[in-house]
Amino acid sequence: MTFQHIVTSKEAQERIDKILTTLNEHISRSQIQTWIKNQYVTVNNTYVKANYKCQQGDIIKWSLPAKEKISLTPENIPLKIVYEDDDLLVINKPKGMLVHPTMNQQQHTVVNALLYHTDKLSRIGGEERPGIVHRLDKDTSGLLVVAKNDHVHIHLVNQFKKQTIKRTYEAIVHGNVLHDQGTIDAPIGRDPFQRIRMGVVENGKRAITHFSVIKRLHTYSHMKCQLETGRTHQIRVHLSYIGHPIVGDETYGPKHTSFQHGQLLFACALGFMHPTLDQWMDFHIERPTYFQRFLKELQ
Repeated sequence: MTFQHIVTSKEAQERIDKILTTLNEHISRSQIQTWIKNQYVTVNNTYVKANYKCQQGDIIKWSLPAKEKISLTPENIPLKIVYEDDDLLVINKPKGMLVHPTMNQQQHTVVNALLYHTDKLSRIGGEERPGIVHRLDKDTSGLLVVAKNDHVHIHLVNQFKKQTIKRTYEAIVHGNVLHDQGTIDAPIGRDPFQRIRMGVVENGKRAITHFSVIKRLHTYSHMKCQLETGRTHQIRVHLSYIGHPIVGDETYGPKHTSFQHGQLLFACALGFMHPTLDQWMDFHIERPTYFQRFLKELQ
């Protein structure tokens, strides 16, 4: 499929890679630059470099490279199953594990483990994400619900849309949070300067996070956060936005810092209406070892 865009007067003198990044909001700038390098992009039917400055009236044409198919392989990876029945599973995802395969990593994900564990997984989310209703970041551990059939998947997705599913996290952040509790209501979208990051942006989607302080510990705060919406990296972006980034967060935390415990954020509680039992299900897990260890060091 080929796309076309005519450069406007406002876009004149802008770099070609910057214009294409704006037009393709789900594609990173580095990926756009790869397209240009591999000659998927022309300006006035001529190949250009990523730093080409466009002129008003330039005709930009680009064709997306064919998407490579991701290979799904069942793997005998132990799952921490909190609950399971004929309709769904609730698992405790470990830190450092992707939820589903990507082009860069097609093994050792939750999906690979699920495919080995059961042949009953919903297909609503697509061939590459069987059973996956929602996600956790790779470095965020905790509770995740998985659908075994399409009916359950649709029901759970609707609960997420209606914001009736309860999702609670614990985090340890830098600094002493001033208020004992509060709400962060700030829109989240792709960071216009670093496309691999999310950020609080004016034209982003509405995002709401409720928080309370469990305890203040020296120059850190132990917090509980509850999601009202579920934007990408929401808690991480919101806490960084108010000046209290999560300890160990290499993307939104202080620059040039490494932390032996990793990112101190986990999904501690999950509640939803069971689609077929028609009863409220509440799940809670204990703090992971890495989280407890850091709290002990502070105390």
